[in-house]
Amino acid sequence: MTQIESAQKGIITPEMQDVARYEGLDPEQIQKGVVQGTMVIPANSGKKKARPVGIGQGLTIKVNANIGTSSDQIDLDQELQKLKICVQTKADTVMDLSTGGDLKEILRTLIAHSPLPLGTVPIYQAAVETIREMGGIIHLTAEKIFEVIESQARTGVDFITVHCGVTLGSLERLQQQGRILDIVSRGGAFLATWMVYHGKENPLYEQYDRLVDLARKYDLTLSLGDGLRPGCLLDATDRAQVQELITLGELREKALKAGVQVMIEGPGHVPLNQIEANILLEKQLCQGAPFYVLGPLVTDIAAGYDHIACAIGGALAGMAGADFLCYVTPSEHLKLPTPEDVREGIIASRIAAHAADLARGNKQAWEQDRQMALARKALDWEKQIGLCLDPEKARKMRAESSPGESEVCTMCGEYCAIKLIRDFLKKK
Repeated sequence: MTQIESAQKGIITPEMQDVARYEGLDPEQIQKGVVQGTMVIPANSGKKKARPVGIGQGLTIKVNANIGTSSDQIDLDQELQKLKICVQTKADTVMDLSTGGDLKEILRTLIAHSPLPLGTVPIYQAAVETIREMGGIIHLTAEKIFEVIESQARTGVDFITVHCGVTLGSLERLQQQGRILDIVSRGGAFLATWMVYHGKENPLYEQYDRLVDLARKYDLTLSLGDGLRPGCLLDATDRAQVQELITLGELREKALKAGVQVMIEGPGHVPLNQIEANILLEKQLCQGAPFYVLGPLVTDIAAGYDHIACAIGGALAGMAGADFLCYVTPSEHLKLPTPEDVREGIIASRIAAHAADLARGNKQAWEQDRQMALARKALDWEKQIGLCLDPEKARKMRAESSPGESEVCTMCGEYCAIKLIRDFLKKK
């Protein structure tokens, strides 16, 4: 049985129990959320995880990190190093977006080493292998797409991004309205190219029932992808994006009835004043389904610092109700991220998620900040470092500032406000 089918029968699975413990909630709350489709627990039925992760309404906001090779840079050892950093910096999930090298072997290796739920975008492997073997994306077939999906499911993938909302109708609307950056989703571009050349409907949409049956077989969580997401601020919240979202809401309902978990993916480039509206649209059109957003990026001109633009947008999105933040690294739009870029991207998105959890009144988040305030008052540096989102960086900076056992840091030195007031009050 899938997580949904178990929950519908009143069964609280071990995964639901683990999520409840982590979130500080009653298991019945998790069960109810899974039944309603407002929560998902990506966990392939054929694979055990160190800690199942709950994503959705009433839970802490989660952060995903993307890793993977490209056609220009194939280094599995480096990808394993990135995976290790994902675990160290406490990303909640990881996605393998590899497009270079032996894709099957890369995925098997990453799954074997990952204690985190792992997702993929199966159209990448299907397209890359088709191009290698046949010479062009136009030779892609529905059979190839579904063959890859099942192969990845058997390998142990927990959730997959599938661009089911890129339809002939939504492409026509995109062309009628016009965009600056047309389609920036790689998966969306693969499918759109094939669809336009053949004049045929998207197989993931046309054979959606087949996709749902496969997902149910392995308890794969479907992450319904935003293949028509805006790639710049001027394209944000246009007709093509909204039409795709409407379609995804309808498809989500069908999957839920079949016992398959679903989350919805959201736009990448969105100006600050449109973020809340985008969250409300998704929650309304998709009936409270968990919302997985890329960023959002709040400006197009932050190359080299896009992790900061992402954190700003992610905090606002989370405060408005987004459930799952996909990180962006400093190298977004420029190159394949390095392990250090991965670290910076995860920490930036975790800051955004935590800030939004505070704004939403999450008790765990507020307790963490309370403990930090108490540690700072006590000038307890070890506790402060331990409470940081990036203890490694904090410890390094502390060592550079005060190599000895100094009670203060070099910012204020002997004029430390906390120490001065504490010493003054002791004398009273």
